[in-house]
Amino acid sequence: MFISNAFAQTAPAAAAGGDMGSTLMSMLPLLAMFGVLYFIMIRPQMRKQKEHRAMIDALAKGDEVVTAGGLLGKVSSLTDSHIGLQIANGVEVQMQRSAVVQVLPKGTIK
Repeated sequence: MFISNAFAQTAPAAAAGGDMGSTLMSMLPLLAMFGVLYFIMIRPQMRKQKEHRAMIDALAKGDEVVTAGGLLGKVSSLTDSHIGLQIANGVEVQMQRSAVVQVLPKGTIK
């Protein structure tokens, strides 16, 4: 009565090979976004992890370090996964090597 009848339209026939180009063009922004994220976030983080691993591997007895918990101390013993950290005269704690965040210049801790 007041509403007219709606009729379905048939879909236009797809041209051969034309659909592939439109799919590639619709994925292009997604690929560009991934490329930007890789160069801005992922790659610098991997480089930072590599530098931290090199610092941890280069630790030697007598190095003065800062740990993730904020402790300052001198490395007194080393194993494959742990270090002995002298934080005061006669006070030594055992920590994981990965807890070291910075190696200080010699003579920083008095």
